[in-house]
Amino acid sequence: MGVLSGLKPAGVWKFFEEICGIPHGSGNEKAVSDYCVAFAKERGLLVWQDEAWNVVIVKEASAGYEEKEPLILQGHLDMVCEKKPDCKIDFLTDGLRLGIDGDQVYAEGTTLGGDDGIAVAYALAILDDDEIPHPRLEAVFTTSEEVGMDGAAFLDVSMLKGHTVLNLDSEEEGILLAGCAGGCSAGIRLPLQKEKKCGVKAVLTVDGLKGGHSGAEIDKGRANASRLLALVLADLKENVNCGLILVAGGKKDNAIPRECHAELLLPEEAVKEAQQCAAASLKALKKEYASADPGLSIRLEPEAVEEAEVFTEETLEHALALLTSLPNGVICMSKDIEGLVQTSLNLGVVQCESGHLVLRYSIRSSVGAEKEALVEQIRQAVRQEGALMETNGDYPAWEYRKDSPLRDDCVRIYRELFGTEPKVEAIHAGLECGILASKIPNLDCVSMGPDMKDIHTTEERLSISSVERMWRYILEIIKR
Repeated sequence: MGVLSGLKPAGVWKFFEEICGIPHGSGNEKAVSDYCVAFAKERGLLVWQDEAWNVVIVKEASAGYEEKEPLILQGHLDMVCEKKPDCKIDFLTDGLRLGIDGDQVYAEGTTLGGDDGIAVAYALAILDDDEIPHPRLEAVFTTSEEVGMDGAAFLDVSMLKGHTVLNLDSEEEGILLAGCAGGCSAGIRLPLQKEKKCGVKAVLTVDGLKGGHSGAEIDKGRANASRLLALVLADLKENVNCGLILVAGGKKDNAIPRECHAELLLPEEAVKEAQQCAAASLKALKKEYASADPGLSIRLEPEAVEEAEVFTEETLEHALALLTSLPNGVICMSKDIEGLVQTSLNLGVVQCESGHLVLRYSIRSSVGAEKEALVEQIRQAVRQEGALMETNGDYPAWEYRKDSPLRDDCVRIYRELFGTEPKVEAIHAGLECGILASKIPNLDCVSMGPDMKDIHTTEERLSISSVERMWRYILEIIKR
């Protein structure tokens, strides 16, 4: 008996738990891709699997639905893998440890991968049930969505007949998405020059932050651990002669980093002053982020006297300039849709590797020209500091369609089923709908999903009751 075996709809939770038992972080989707292929073959369904491990499964129309427009059910196979410092799970080999807390499903010590395991579970449960009346169903499961949508970009859609897509990659029930930003990832590399010095090694840590998805939570005013650490480090440098050994923060460019640490080298006589400086920074920043990030913690912990290689003075100046001066967060809001972020960027990863300081950003905008302008602005600023930048994973915006029969149907069915009016919105986070729309002419697409909280963090939660309500809603859409 699985942990989720008593939940309804039983088929959805069965497949979701099986998916959670298979490692499926971005770049490690082969096993879950093979699982989907085996599912299709066991049921005699048409199935394609490509070199990127994308999977397409087709179930022909049931009796009476042969003339209906085919429907594409779409989600992605990969999940963001984050875990708490004391969690022993190896995401490459281990499944998740699921738990239930009231109406919420969670994973112990890790992200849950409800984004987007629940989409795959919904689609498999629908394909598995021969009692559901349906048109031709084309389930499209893509890979590497969380790291640039590379799977969707690689996908060959020639076997698809549908021009109508239910994208099941949203996290708020009652909100139908009809547009999203485009974006790309940017990597900055600063060559490191180092010199040997002797002093007291100390670890500067910024943690206790909420973090979150850089598309969905970028406008919440949450602190970026790597940015805060850079500000504290710059303040320390002004007051004491500190050296920087290394800095490391964040794991994904599209996740707001919750923690960051640096190893410093301090003069023995300056340790107390450095700790006082860090404490003063904490006091000021706690006040600034009292509402958005009340759990903020900053610690400077001295260790032993030792000799170490530290950034040269010139390299440290360039590093701090990059970390503190480059833009981060919301750049501008939409003038057409109230409350919608139009352009943003997120410093998701800072690390030292192969003789370089590496910064990785997620850049988003619903205006293509604005995205390109921001990329060029950063490129020029980076060049001034002796660093280089390259971009990858570029994906197009999903533009809002004024005329959408699918959206009209979804609104009507929601109203009839639940007695309330759903919201139709565009979002700042990226969805694969834009890439699919660039491949499939006249694509009509709506994105939806059950309630999830704190995706891409170890606090991720998936609502049990919302999963059940959305199941009924999706089935009504398919039937009608």
